[in-house]
Amino acid sequence: MNQIVPPAPQMSERRTAMLGAALVAIGPISMALYTPAMPTLTAVFDTSPAVIKLTLTTYFAGFAMTQLLCGPLTDAFVRRPVTLAFLPLYLGATIVATFAPTVDWLIGTRLFQGVGTAVGMATSRAIVHDQYIGQASSRILNAVGMMLAVGPAISPTIGGITLTLFGWQEIFYFMIIYGGTLAVAVYTLLPETNAHPDRSRDHPRRLISSYATLSVTPAFMQPSLFIDLSLGTLYTIAALIPFMMIEHVGLTPAQFGLGMMLQSGSYFFDTIVTSRLLRRHSAESLIPWSIVGVVAGMALLSFNLFQMDLSYLKVMAPIALFVFSLAFVIPATTTRALAAFARMAGSATSMMGFIQFDSSFVGSILAASLNDPILAMATVAPGLPVLGILAYALLGRTPRTPPTARI
Repeated sequence: MNQIVPPAPQMSERRTAMLGAALVAIGPISMALYTPAMPTLTAVFDTSPAVIKLTLTTYFAGFAMTQLLCGPLTDAFVRRPVTLAFLPLYLGATIVATFAPTVDWLIGTRLFQGVGTAVGMATSRAIVHDQYIGQASSRILNAVGMMLAVGPAISPTIGGITLTLFGWQEIFYFMIIYGGTLAVAVYTLLPETNAHPDRSRDHPRRLISSYATLSVTPAFMQPSLFIDLSLGTLYTIAALIPFMMIEHVGLTPAQFGLGMMLQSGSYFFDTIVTSRLLRRHSAESLIPWSIVGVVAGMALLSFNLFQMDLSYLKVMAPIALFVFSLAFVIPATTTRALAAFARMAGSATSMMGFIQFDSSFVGSILAASLNDPILAMATVAPGLPVLGILAYALLGRTPRTPPTARI
């Protein structure tokens, strides 16, 4: 297979990483920022926890389904204009959510927030692959991946403090500020990186063909299923952990937010370790260590939760081990998944985002159906990365060379 070499980079590695991280973070931040307020919103709107959890479920649904559209649009009409078209939709939905009169309005606006943020995931990875390959791509994606996991980890900290000091509406003000700043940054700092726009990619038949090709290509599906199901676990945990830590462990919203810093700090520390390891070792060599840590973290979490004697460390220490291990694998799996699809990088990144947030959607639905956050955390959350690892092992036995690498 002859890998397509991208043209000379239009942005430095640092600038690409910063813009990519800011773009990819809007989705996780908008998902997790208000999670400390979910128990409060139950009282504000006089409804049940199950209904409030729907605000996350609809967000996942809007994000996941729109992912399948955003990537092909950026392949067909180039990255920058498409990104600037979706961000105003996000801002509008966030403004309406801030003043939602009923829980139905909040659920609906969260759906459109998910639609608006979907473009960040597609664009962030595509602009990296447009300009860089190999170890350079892995280094940048390590920085971008840091925000992909740190976003949902540090956002509850900010949300919990904001809720305690001000109120739940001010959490949405923060989203408005972030979305507006990001739109300005894209407009002023992001050049067009797609050197091969192809208008035929927005045709429904071509869209279906592209996704069908990706879904049957082991070289794409093996790393994608592993990393995306594992990342989906983070978002499933985000839907469950506020009710567990606030209602069962007894933390206040502010304490919960500060407590989530163990998760974000663990991931941040590992991205530093990973960046240093990438100077001497290939990204691929880190994958086995990641698998061991992911399995150990989730097994310990399940064991502790089934003991029913809950404490902060019994819940958060295994989660910290899980996210620490996850950071090792993001650069290698993302680079490998995109390597064979230079001319449809937007579609490939959208497919990865779809798998990731679709797993989050399914995980949140399964968790809600159990109506027990402790049981759901002990079973549903560990189940997703286990499925990802099994898929990685099984698809690893098939030839990696994609049959349509020239697409």
